[in-house]
This record gives sequence, C-alpha cells and structure tokens, in this order.
Amino acid sequence: MGNGKLRKRIAVIGSGFSGLSAAAYAAKSGNEVHVFERHDQPGGRARQFRTPEGYIFDMGPSWYWMPDIIEGFFRDFDCNVSDFYELVSLDPQFEMVFSEEKVSVPEKNEAIRELFEKIEPGSAKKYDKFMQSAKFKYEVGMKDFVTKPCHNWLEFASPKIAVSALKLDLLSNFRKYVSSYFSDSKLRSLMEFPVIFLGAAPQNIPALYSLMNYGGYVLGTKYPLGGFYQLVWAMKEVAEKQGVTFHFGHEVQKLNTQNGKITSISVDGEDHEFDVVIASSDYHHTETLIPESLRNYDNAYWKSKTFAPSCLIYYLGIKGKIQHLKHHTLFFENNLDDHIDSIYRDKRWPEQPLFYSCCPSKTDSGVAPENCENLFLLLPLASGINDEESVREKYLKEMLKRIENHTGENDLISRIEYKKSYCVSDFISDYNAYEGNAYGLANILSQTAVLKPKIRNKKIRNLFYTGQLTVPGPGVPPSIISGKIVATEVSKLKIK
Repeated sequence: MGNGKLRKRIAVIGSGFSGLSAAAYAAKSGNEVHVFERHDQPGGRARQFRTPEGYIFDMGPSWYWMPDIIEGFFRDFDCNVSDFYELVSLDPQFEMVFSEEKVSVPEKNEAIRELFEKIEPGSAKKYDKFMQSAKFKYEVGMKDFVTKPCHNWLEFASPKIAVSALKLDLLSNFRKYVSSYFSDSKLRSLMEFPVIFLGAAPQNIPALYSLMNYGGYVLGTKYPLGGFYQLVWAMKEVAEKQGVTFHFGHEVQKLNTQNGKITSISVDGEDHEFDVVIASSDYHHTETLIPESLRNYDNAYWKSKTFAPSCLIYYLGIKGKIQHLKHHTLFFENNLDDHIDSIYRDKRWPEQPLFYSCCPSKTDSGVAPENCENLFLLLPLASGINDEESVREKYLKEMLKRIENHTGENDLISRIEYKKSYCVSDFISDYNAYEGNAYGLANILSQTAVLKPKIRNKKIRNLFYTGQLTVPGPGVPPSIISGKIVATEVSKLKIK
C-alpha cells in the first residue's frame, strides 16, 4: 500500500485513543492523514488540565491495565513505552474498603494468593485456577477475538477460535462464574469490580471478561509518571513521526456526500476534500453530520441499547497530606447490586453509592504542590439523568465523609484549595456523548462482537467509525485496538 498511486487523503475526527491509533496506523501505511480535534489539545476523554495553584489533573482514565497491549502499539512503530515515559508498578495495586474491614491488593501475584487464602481457606488454589483460565481468555480474547473487524460471524470461524469458544465462557454469566470459585463476599467483590466499568451488572456480562482480572491483577496496576496523559502525548508523537497533521480547535460540522461517498468535510465553515473519513467522535453524534437516510442507525436503535455508566467526577486540590489513603481506593461499604440497579434498572441517583478515589500525588509528587494532595473522585451513574450542581455537591460531601472515616482525617471540605466537578451534561457538551455516557456501550452478550455498531457505514463507502461505541468496546486498550482495526480496513479500500 506504500506505493504512490494508492495514497489516500484521510480525515480523522477526534483525537481520543482510537483516533490517535487510527491516525498513526493509517499514516504508517503511506497515507496523508489529518486529525481534526475540537479541543485545544489531544486525548478526548483522557485530556489533562493544570490549575493556577499547581495541580495537574488527568480528566479521565486513571487505571493503567493491560500494559502489554499498550506496549504492542509502540512496538508496531519500532519503539517502546520507555522511550516516552516511566511506568511505576503500584504496591498495593489498590485498596478496597468494606463496611467491616479493608483489603489491600498487593503488587505480586504470590502475595495476592496468600491474601485470598487468608480470607477464605482453600481459595489460593481456586485463585490459581481462575487466573489460569483468565490468562487463556486474555491471550485468545485480546490477541485474536478483539482484533476482528466484526463485519460478520464468519471471521470467528477459524479452527483456533472454534476450539477456544467453549473455554471463552461467552454464554455463562460473570457473577455465577465468580461464585463458582469463591464464596466470601469480599473476594467476590474483588473479582467483580473490574467489570462494573464494562457497563453492566456482573450477572449480565459474559464470563469471558475474567480476562480483565488477569490483565489487571496478574499483569499489575501501573502508573505513568506525569499522569495518564503521558500516553496521549506519546501516541501523538508516534503519529506525528508517521507524518500525521493535527488541527486543534477545529470542529467538523458536516460530512458532505454525493453518490454514496463523502466528498468533503465542513470544518469551521470551510470545505476540505478527503478520500476517506475515520470518525473517532461519538458514533451517534457522527451520524448526525450526515443525512438521516444515510445513517447506519436511527434514534430508536440507540434508545434500545444498554449504555455503560456515566459518572460524577470531582477534581480536588487538598491542602495538607491525607494519611492512610492509597493511590487507588474503592469504597464498597454499601451494596453493589443496589448501586447497579440505580444505574441500569431505575436510572436514578444511588441512595447508598459506591465510589472510587484516585490520589496520584501518593506516587507522583509532580501532580500537586508540596504538602498537598491531588484527589480525583468518581461515582458511576446512570447516563441521561439530571446532574445539577446542588446534587453533585451533596454526593461530594458524602464521598469526603467516607474518606474521613477511612483515613481518620477531619474536615477535608475546609481544606479544598481547588474544586471542579464533571458529570453527565459535561460529557454531552465536551464530547457529544450520547446521553452523557462515559464508557461507551455495555459489554453484554447482545452487544458483543458482530452485534456492536458496525465500523463501516453501510451506505457511504468511505466512512468508517472507531472508538468505544464500536468494536471491540470501552476502555483504553480496546480503543487503541479499535483504531488499528479501522486503519487496516481503510487500507483495503480501493478509491474509485
């Protein structure tokens, strides 16, 4: 594809992880690639901001899991993660706070086994068995399964996948699967928590996703010094080395079509001609940029889908140190199912929420002024609900109270030096996110693989979609893979 006559002029809309990935791979294949980003910096949901007081906040992802998948992106361009940033391995990986006690998950796998054995005698062997199976799912799932463009089921008809299909546990539900190994409620919560952000109740997610436990616990929880945004900068640099041009502060308003083909895109009132468009913007939003008759899906389709949660986020700068708080802490003192029901069944604010706190200043002195803490709080929520400031504040007070109970600190609210909240309506205004979702489509069986929104427009031959609303799904590593899948499909397209 490197020969001159097949060189395509490609527009990528959005510079989140899938957009950065798609741009880098498409340019590597010899194309002229332009990325249009409405914000003044790359990263999409993974942007970063600095405050006058000296705090540096990652706006989105904070769990650096599946490091081998991320490393794989850089290896494809003959470089390594270590060329761009330093990864620190967290020990403990995280702490889980229950109503009666707290459990710290250690860095080393051997120590995790011992922890399980201590909580539930006999469970170390079960943990080994669980992780052995999870490793298989990770290796087949993340290397073979998720790399398919998912045009149809025939792609999965290889002997390897056929043989693996039963072992992948696609048809058994995650909750039953976990409880077949462990009876202690804390151990079950430890195993179930990673899938909450896949966007469904554990009983509705295929057991295939135990691969998350392997990709996190066994491969370890990392942190890039300088913040998660280091990954964004690194991917942008890789893309630029391939010849990608970035246009920041430029919003694509319309995709102009003729005879089943995009001829040009309208950016800030000007038309620019392109051979191919790759949209890493919100899928539903992208389709509003083309005539209704040419869209892959109508509004009824989107309404019928199960979306992963939105969330309430607080970025807080706190004066003084918070003793006894870890880098990652999960506050699970309340009932998981009640919180999940509030998201998926009732679509309301939870009465007794669970939440997550990230305090990167515990690992990285550069993200907060001296003797201060950088605190990021996240509470998963139903998408599409009312998120006025007074409601946000009520939940902030509750979260801070529970951090005080956990750490023994007093009156954290009076020590707040910087405060910014981010919720459903912000996801809509900043990212055109459908109903303000934060994590794309839920990974339930009826929305897996071929059953996800297609990466290619069925009526416009040169329009492709990438990102968390298409294959393989939500999360940073899947989004990076999504960009690669689409770039590969674009390289097969013959320009007429």
